[in-house]
Amino acid sequence: MRVVFAGTSEFAVPSLEVLIASAHEVVAVVTQPDKPKGRGGEIQMPPIKEIALAHSLPVLQPENVAEPKSIAEIKALGPIGAMVVVAYGQKIPTEILQWPKYGCVNVHGSILPKYRGAAPIQHAIIAGEKTTGVTTMLMDEGWDTGDILLQESIEILPNETAGELSQRLSFLGARLLIRTLDGLEMGTINPIPQDEELATLAPSLKRDSGAIDWSAPADVIVNLVRGCTPKPGAFTRFGNSMVKIWRATVDRANGIQGEPGEVIRVDQDGIVVAAGHGSVRLLDVQPESRKRVLAAEFAHGARLKPGDRLEVRFNMP
Repeated sequence: MRVVFAGTSEFAVPSLEVLIASAHEVVAVVTQPDKPKGRGGEIQMPPIKEIALAHSLPVLQPENVAEPKSIAEIKALGPIGAMVVVAYGQKIPTEILQWPKYGCVNVHGSILPKYRGAAPIQHAIIAGEKTTGVTTMLMDEGWDTGDILLQESIEILPNETAGELSQRLSFLGARLLIRTLDGLEMGTINPIPQDEELATLAPSLKRDSGAIDWSAPADVIVNLVRGCTPKPGAFTRFGNSMVKIWRATVDRANGIQGEPGEVIRVDQDGIVVAAGHGSVRLLDVQPESRKRVLAAEFAHGARLKPGDRLEVRFNMP
């Protein structure tokens, strides 16, 4: 099958690599424009573009894929069996949705109709889900509302972060993609409409989404840290400084229970902070404008001691 691939982020890389190695023909790759990154503002190409160029594939980078010029450029690639869309970052216009023989196939990081949107993996962890998975679907004009093609579930590991789970799901999605394209070509897949009554949303996380509320239960706080790692990050405040929390776990030790945000214990294994119910052990942290360190190292440098308080609630600057 002739295929056009549209994707941008690291999540899409395994799908493109597996597709290139398959019996299907990747005609071209569509990705977002190169953008400046880092403090120096150096222009960097999307991960997907690097893979495409390494395999001498044509690359299209429209600023707006819905513009008539962009649509014409893509359709000029000629008849194709499917357009595969994985973490692309722009909404595909109707004219492109209707162009391929088998339609536009999306790889989505949840078991739809749960967690429609740009951040399904993060929201699943934050919500305390024990399982999630990948769905391939036929795209329509809505956001993740198209008919389901194939699905596969996996267990979310106890301490797994969104970044770690995203990597596992990206490989699962790549395998599911090939099964989906093969099934469409052989006529063995019957698309299934989504049940709208079961739909939930997973919009992009904003920077303040990771602000820790110490009055919440300990497991809720830990799930927030996991779901916001590595981006946008989970944050608390000590004194006048913001502190990013990279790793945390529910502290199971029985002992003193302080007020929310109060430091209960500082030891070689980290910092134990009281929550609304239970307590949280901070393991890895990153003080503002400094590098990531073990929580115990931060506590020593900041002279953090039992009785000190982390701000219970705060607004991100």
